[in-house]
Formats: sequence, C-alpha cells, structure tokens
Amino acid sequence: MTPIGQQAKRQHKASALSPDDRRLITSFLDAMRAEKGLAANTIAAYDRDLTSAGLALPSQKTLMHASANDLRHVLKIWSVDLTAKTVARKLSALRQFMIFLVAEGIRDDDPSQYLDAPKQPKSLPKSLDESEVTALITTASQDQTPQGLMLMAMLELLYGAGLRVSEMTQLEAAVFNRRNDHITIRGKGGKDRVVMLTNAALDAVESWLKTRDGNPDAVTSRYLFPSPKTNDPKSPDQPINRVEVYGLIRQLGVHAGVGAVTPHMLRHSFATHMLNRGADLRSLQVLLGHADISTTEIYTKTRDDRLSGLVHDTHPLARSSDVDV
Repeated sequence: MTPIGQQAKRQHKASALSPDDRRLITSFLDAMRAEKGLAANTIAAYDRDLTSAGLALPSQKTLMHASANDLRHVLKIWSVDLTAKTVARKLSALRQFMIFLVAEGIRDDDPSQYLDAPKQPKSLPKSLDESEVTALITTASQDQTPQGLMLMAMLELLYGAGLRVSEMTQLEAAVFNRRNDHITIRGKGGKDRVVMLTNAALDAVESWLKTRDGNPDAVTSRYLFPSPKTNDPKSPDQPINRVEVYGLIRQLGVHAGVGAVTPHMLRHSFATHMLNRGADLRSLQVLLGHADISTTEIYTKTRDDRLSGLVHDTHPLARSSDVDV
C-alpha cells in the first residue's frame, strides 16, 4: 500500500452514513427506478457505491456538502483496495448522484465534474474457441435427464442467441408457445430488442418444455426456467437465479473438460464467433443489445488474425502477384 493510500485509510470516516445522505440516496434510487427502469441489481449496486462514498468522506463531511477535494479523498480511499475498473464504476454512480442533486436544486454545483477517472487497463473479454463450445454442447446433449435438457436449452440461448444470463432467467415459457424464429426481450435499461433464434435453440427449448411441463410443480410457473423452490407452496413464483445458473454452467464446463465456464463467457463466445465468421459490427451491436458501438468494438481486438485475414482476402493490392504496382 502506498503512503498516500495508508494516510487516506487512516483518515477514513468510521461513523455511519448521515441521515441526510441516506435520505438523498434513497430519493436518487427512487428516481432512477422510476425514470430509467433500472434493474434491481443495478439499483442495489448504486446504493452500495454511494453508501461507500459517503462513508469514505473525511470526518464531519457529507455528500450533500462535499467539495471536489472531499471527493478526491474518496477516490484515494477506494484506490487503496479496489481495481481501476471498480473505482471508475463507483465514480460513475457518484457523478450521476451529483447531477441528480443539482437537477433537484439541492446543490448549486457538481464537484464530481472536476474529478479524473482512473486509467483503465485494456482487458479483452474471455471467450471459448468453437471446439470448446462443441464439447459443452456434446456433453450436455448426452444427458437426457431433466437437468441435462434444461442445460442444453440454456446453452443454446446463452451461446446460440447471445443472451445475458439475467435476460435468460427472466424468459417466460409462453414466449415459446409458437415456434417463431425470434423473440423480443427486455435488456439493460428496460430497452426491448429482438433476438433471433436458431433451429437448434428452438429444438432444445421445445425438448426442455416437454419435460418441464410434465412436472406438476414447474408447470404452474410462468418462467421458462423456474426456481427449484417453485415446489414450495410458501415461495412465490420466481425464476432460477443467476448463482444457480453459474453453478450449473461451471459444472458442465468441468465435466466437458473445458474448465471453469461462466454464462458470460458463452455470450462473449457468441459475439467473437459471429465476428470471426463475417458479421458486421453494427448488426452485432443490435444482437447483443449494446447501447454504444464502442462496447461492441472490443471484440475486434480478440482476433488480430481475423483482421489480418480480412485484409489479405479482400484488399485489391493484397495479392501482389495479381496486381501490377
């Protein structure tokens, strides 16, 4: 730990969040919920980040009256133990909160505008190669138990359609009553998008539904993948949660000899393989539901050989033997 970090940590305010800051954070979260339709997980993350900011302020300081120097102190506290990526995420929440306070007339200024975000190390999304995905699908297809059929349907939706795990868990069974080659889902920020489905995905979901609907406990659920707790009459109807999906996919990866696999790696693999096989960035952006094309562009960095091959195969001067220079 650096001397600056040690000093900042010693000065960390140990008292609880002030009542005024708690009230303002609650008002901000309510506004985000109502105006942007943010998911519960996003709201909870904002709450944690802003609470962390309030507690990291110098003694006797509050978010309502914090100066730019006070917020720089918060960044120093955060930087002691957190990665640059995490600090940048927390700073983004803090900036949105300050903008909210100004818009509501609670503050006259926005001190966060003077803060510099930490430099981000460039990281590439982790994805599987096509042979590893084939191994996962082969392993899942050999298991005809209810869990095996469910896993097969999950694989085809996460990899075959590029869904986020949160999007997949919220799918309702009624969506698949008719065999359409596309469905409309609600993604991040409450935005709807059309997702195309392969025949393999439709077949896998159809096989799973036959087994699911044969279970008297699961058939009453509206979700495609009901929670294992659905058979408890005291539990409300709810989908399988993300932690359970992570566990199932990880177990499948180990069983298939691929290693630890996450649902997000399957989504990344969908994007990488689509791009490698000629998909354009704009179309991929729509399929993935990215708000900004720059988020999709990161996949161009995962395969330098693809870009090299693209130039070699398509540029008119690439084949010097065929062109007089």
